[in-house]
Amino acid sequence: MRREGTTVAQKVRASVAVVRGATLKEVQSWQGLLPPQHSSQVQAHLLQHQLEAPRMLLAPKTFYNQLPDWSMLLAAITTIFLAAEKQWTLLDWKPKKPDMLVDTFGFGRIIQDGMVFRQNFMIRSYEIGADRTASIETLMNHLQETALNHVRTAGLLGDGFGATPEMSKRNLIWVVSKIQLLVEQYPAWGDTVQVDTWVAAAGKNGMRRDWHVRDYNSGRTILRATSVWVMMHKKTRRLSKMPDEVRAEIGPYFNDRSAITEEQSEKLAKTGNKVGDDATEQFIRKGLTPRWGDLDVNQHVNNVKYIGWILEVSAPISVLEKHELASMTLDYRKECGRDSVLQSLTTVSGECTSIGADKQASAIQCDHLLQLESGADIVKAHTEWRPKRSHAAAENAAPISVLEKHELASMTLDYRKECGRDSVLQSLTTVSGECTSIGADKQASAIHIGADKQASAIQCDHLLQLESGADIVKAHTEWRPKRSHAAAENA
Repeated sequence: MRREGTTVAQKVRASVAVVRGATLKEVQSWQGLLPPQHSSQVQAHLLQHQLEAPRMLLAPKTFYNQLPDWSMLLAAITTIFLAAEKQWTLLDWKPKKPDMLVDTFGFGRIIQDGMVFRQNFMIRSYEIGADRTASIETLMNHLQETALNHVRTAGLLGDGFGATPEMSKRNLIWVVSKIQLLVEQYPAWGDTVQVDTWVAAAGKNGMRRDWHVRDYNSGRTILRATSVWVMMHKKTRRLSKMPDEVRAEIGPYFNDRSAITEEQSEKLAKTGNKVGDDATEQFIRKGLTPRWGDLDVNQHVNNVKYIGWILEVSAPISVLEKHELASMTLDYRKECGRDSVLQSLTTVSGECTSIGADKQASAIQCDHLLQLESGADIVKAHTEWRPKRSHAAAENAAPISVLEKHELASMTLDYRKECGRDSVLQSLTTVSGECTSIGADKQASAIHIGADKQASAIQCDHLLQLESGADIVKAHTEWRPKRSHAAAENA
């Protein structure tokens, strides 16, 4: 037993000796003491020793060479230190510029010392209409999305739809009471819009939320909007006062800045009871029922869906084709559930043709009423419409003799200056060909259009400018005879 133990100890010392640089004679002296099953290991040490012999001869045994190799330990310590330093840097990193953290199409960020939330959106192909610009519903969806992301980014999102943790504890939710918006221009497919939003107090129990939408590249204003929100109990569906705990949560984020000034708000016509009273034209659509996709997580119709019902369902097609929404005021009176049956009524208090003659930018005004078939009002709204830019440039100043018998063949527009809602404009047109000559002088008409096969016999130069004299748009148009007139005159 003692010899077996000695053999094991001697085996260990032999292995250590080889590693520490023992001489070949020392290793061979241990070989005879090892059991047969360990002889192969000693042979391997001998081979390693022979390969390292030249190095050992050059490096004599000294106190320094006898020291352990600390390189691996130092490398491990250095790696741990660098990893810890990197982690600490990431946790404590504060960029000099907030824009360094911007993801152009991410969830947005909080700016201006935490008082404003900003997010960018690209206009997708499925968000545009027939005129290749974003619909008002698309822009309203952007407003709603930034509002929710603002709450989430601020760390105030509870388990409700935009509700804070204290609101969730009390089964409270936000419901919109009023929205006002001004649209200066509509973005096109592929444009990027930048949406800023912030909140403020609205009375004792309400909250105001404002938005300012700009073009990401040019910085020009696209839309400004303001809204008032109140709290409702999720189960009883009754309005509630704002608890002090909730006010303490959202109060630090209140910003007194206004997207729409009081003067501008007063100019926006208030919603009233004009629907059905002395209407120039009235349009009614009945039997509207919410779809499952129209409901939000609070189990009532999303506020953006009401706008689609008001504008697309009951508004006359003559307004939608040639005009665009300039402003809107909505008063929400009652929520609408999944089983509700509604009717939409619209009263038009202006003719489309009056816009060209009177040269007004918002000659058409509409009053809308969305109500249950039982008679309870859901939403009251007032909208103002302006001509689309192409129609304003071509139709407002073109002579009626051109419009009656000719159709637009080409157009070139040069935009010089933006035009605001309160601007007063004048439109000038120069015609470089008489309309009557085509009808009266049959020879010129037949030869020029039929023989020469040219479809543009009339050219016009247009200038749209402010009454002060500043140019807004310069345009050049070419007109060809409408097919029915060309067929009649050429033969």
